[in-house]
Amino acid sequence: MRGKDEQQLDDFSYISPEQRVPQDHPLRLLRAMTDEALRELQPRFNKLYAKTGRPLIAPEKLLRALLLQALYSVRSERMLMEQLDYNLLFRWFVGLNMDDSIWDATVFTKNRERLLDGDIVEAFFQAVLQQARERNLLSDELHSGRNLIGSVGEFEEFSAKGWQRSQPGAQPFQSLAIECLQ
Repeated sequence: MRGKDEQQLDDFSYISPEQRVPQDHPLRLLRAMTDEALRELQPRFNKLYAKTGRPLIAPEKLLRALLLQALYSVRSERMLMEQLDYNLLFRWFVGLNMDDSIWDATVFTKNRERLLDGDIVEAFFQAVLQQARERNLLSDELHSGRNLIGSVGEFEEFSAKGWQRSQPGAQPFQSLAIECLQ
């Protein structure tokens, strides 16, 4: 017997995004690593942000979103905002609830620039890379179909900071694949 195409789009869900992401999903390990790196950066966040004024995008959420952009090769911040709008896995990783509105791409870019000016983005990626290195999750081999943290070097913000691959010794991020994201 053929099933019915019933659509109940207005119902509430009692299952959290945390429950929807499988316990063995590779991003769970990476999320734990990013949370540890973000805890280490708290003093730098406190120095960078004023105690009063209009609230900006939480730097923790912004950095997690940038990491997803690198790992999943999302080619623009506008497309990243689109993914964050409907991708449950991305929402969970970044720390967004299902009802949270997504940031405007321009606002995201302005907030990202604040973190770039404070060299926080580089410190964050280096901390995550260091943890991956310590857990033997890195490889020097590049395989097709594997997402790279090294692709972050191709983001526009790093060229805006003046970093170029041709600069001797300038490697803010190594082109290393995270084995857990196979």
